[in-house]
Amino acid sequence: MSELSNGFHHSLGINGNGHLNGNGHSGRSRSSSGSDAPRLSRRKSTPMMPPFMVSAPGKVIVFGEHAVVHGKAAIAASISLRSYLHVTTLSKSRRTITLRFPDIDLIHSWRIDDLPWDLFSHPSKKKYYYDLVTSLDPELMAAIQPHLADVSSDKPPAERKIHQNSAACFLYLFLSLGSQKFHGCIYTLRSTIPIGAGLGSSASIAVCLSAALLLQIRTLSGPHPDQPSDEARLQIERINRWAFVAEMAIHGNPSGVDNTVSTQGKAVVFQRTNYDRPPVVTPLWDFPELPLLLIDTRTPKSTAAEVAKVAKLKNSHPKLVGSILDAIDTVTRTAEGLIEEADFDSSDDESLRRMGELMSINHGLLASLGVSHPRLERVRELVDFQGLGWTKLTGAGGGGCSITLLKPGVSRERIQKLERQLDNEDYAQFKTTLGGDGIGVLWPAVLKNGSDEDEDGGMEIDLDNFLNAPGTEGVEKLVGVHGGTGEREGWKFWRVESR
Repeated sequence: MSELSNGFHHSLGINGNGHLNGNGHSGRSRSSSGSDAPRLSRRKSTPMMPPFMVSAPGKVIVFGEHAVVHGKAAIAASISLRSYLHVTTLSKSRRTITLRFPDIDLIHSWRIDDLPWDLFSHPSKKKYYYDLVTSLDPELMAAIQPHLADVSSDKPPAERKIHQNSAACFLYLFLSLGSQKFHGCIYTLRSTIPIGAGLGSSASIAVCLSAALLLQIRTLSGPHPDQPSDEARLQIERINRWAFVAEMAIHGNPSGVDNTVSTQGKAVVFQRTNYDRPPVVTPLWDFPELPLLLIDTRTPKSTAAEVAKVAKLKNSHPKLVGSILDAIDTVTRTAEGLIEEADFDSSDDESLRRMGELMSINHGLLASLGVSHPRLERVRELVDFQGLGWTKLTGAGGGGCSITLLKPGVSRERIQKLERQLDNEDYAQFKTTLGGDGIGVLWPAVLKNGSDEDEDGGMEIDLDNFLNAPGTEGVEKLVGVHGGTGEREGWKFWRVESR
């Protein structure tokens, strides 16, 4: 494990006990036995890790919805809406861990010494950070249940279930990767991703928790600018494996696609021809960053109902629907080939036109399967028919969200007119970027925002400020990966490119 002695944690000055001191050196005394020489003055060791943050993106399906259920390929890509996790280490005497998620009104604490360490650390059960875990251990899940019983006990059943699933995900990871000697901590989550909209919010949170715990047990190297691609891939895969474990604790049998996109960023092609086996997931490391307008119809949708609708139609018209699903697969593979072309340029009008046309074709095929919705078609009427871009539904359809690839050179006045129309018709809209970075780290939790505080080392993100940041805009303004002029100084990412 030579990687643990260099890279990210080496640069942070973490000593052998996992503690950080003020000058980046270990906390051993430098005095000489039997010498009258005065000791060199130095700053006292800090007994705790500094507050730090991790962040991971949401995702959208760009091509291949519904066809993927029938064994075809689909492409999913990251979006710049993100979840943020702030980690505060407590003093040794404070033997509690706290999970706070104010966006869903969740807060709960556990005494570390009361948790079922004996079972999780038993040789027959113990998992290590490098293990591949493909299923949850029923005994371990059962051991967690008593510690979920009083989570949000005063909430309505539906809300309480969401809170308990979140707590189960957190505890399973904490008990699997941590130890009873762990410092007390506060884990505080904020998310700019709409929850329950099919945008991968739970996977984003799972990735944040996985990365934070792996950082705390010092099993990640990097990220840093000179990190070799192979090493960066290893760190990404390590985070992704444990994020998948967290997703299993929430969803039971997830595909693994959402957490993969959230961890690595960019995009993936995924295909599942046999539901007794995991899907084949192929990273698109060179997927371009594209300007995207994400629009939430605010219309509740049921993924199960839309999937059943297509299955029923296929049963009635097997050859016809089969040909439509084949056509969607062809669109997906054409898009994959377009992205991999050497002369594809995300700033080139022709490249964007070809990509946008594929999105429009994909939407038309999905509409022919009956999974669109009047609110989704209204977005296409407002956007596509006014020449502003190319729109398609994303996810299951029947409501939910649409994505629009905006045409270059559209005037600000026309965009503002569209925004007013969408507001007047009760749509929620998010300007975002498709195909951006995956998991990011801000260690310590200090940002440089171009303010006067930069001269003194930057602005520290304390817990109170993070908790009180108002809404999505407040969170992004305070801690966002991207500021108004691009990437914020301080955030670091594991980046892999094949070109």
